[in-house]
Amino acid sequence: MLKKLLKLSGVILLGLALTGPAAAQKIKVGYWTSGVSLGFGSTMESMKFLEKQGLDVEYVKFADVNGPTKAIVSGAIDVAFGASAAGALSIAADGVPIKIILATQIAAVHFAVLDSSPIKSLVDFKGKKIGMSPPGSATHALAVALLEGNYGLKLADYTVVPGNEPRLAQFLSQGEIAAGALRSTTVAQMKDVKLRILGGYVSEWKKLTKSSAAPVIGDGIVHSEYLAKNPDAVVKFVAGMKEATDWGGKNTERVAEILQKAANMKPESASDYAKQWNDIYVTSFEPADVAMMKKMAEIFKGAGSMKKDVPDSAFATDPYVKAKPRFGK
Repeated sequence: MLKKLLKLSGVILLGLALTGPAAAQKIKVGYWTSGVSLGFGSTMESMKFLEKQGLDVEYVKFADVNGPTKAIVSGAIDVAFGASAAGALSIAADGVPIKIILATQIAAVHFAVLDSSPIKSLVDFKGKKIGMSPPGSATHALAVALLEGNYGLKLADYTVVPGNEPRLAQFLSQGEIAAGALRSTTVAQMKDVKLRILGGYVSEWKKLTKSSAAPVIGDGIVHSEYLAKNPDAVVKFVAGMKEATDWGGKNTERVAEILQKAANMKPESASDYAKQWNDIYVTSFEPADVAMMKKMAEIFKGAGSMKKDVPDSAFATDPYVKAKPRFGK
């Protein structure tokens, strides 16, 4: 009798172990530790939004904007947020086994010059040095497409000076470049420099496409094999992303505190960055978002940034659709 009771107790304990914290689904999440990815990533980690969904999270950080995309390809990470939209579309077109599951970062980028600059319009970029994110980033691909589509400027008509946001801000301030494609967070932090904004990605995109949808520079992507084996984990990932997006927009002071600690930002700069939250972060994959990404792929291909078409199968909407009932809970 005693043996039976001990055996039964063992079975019960095993069942509890499998349904308790130890059963949390493992997920490797990658992101770029610069640009606007830094703010969201730092907040996600600090506030443990994914862990609250029941995920066992390992964050993998990359100094290179293309790092998360490359890591997805190699299987070093399972999912990424803020991955270059251009890179995601490109590898999907090449048949790499990844799925695009979210729009995560709006293209809140501005073409800026010093207030004293003789440049009056984007068409005046011809023959000039223009600073922007490195090739492979969506910021770069969009700039090239917009300048050609709206102003007839080919890539050979100007010199691209690549760099991360702090470097581009420094180059522009010192006059080493004539203009820069700068994120809104960077523009907001350059209070001591008199800038003139010549145009923004969102307005230029709407002009080019004659649509009301805003383009994105960051996507959520997942390795196809991980999605196939762990569909519920990806749903939880989307739900956690949405919670983080909503929370950050309502708690900018707390976000600023996180940035001061995680990114060693000065209080004023961190506050300026945090106040841009609702203009740059999104967790969405509605039909309009998919249509916008397909249009981006079409324009990137026309501008020479991509060689192939992106198959419809690259866009996986199921995780977002299944996560929506969890939003706001």
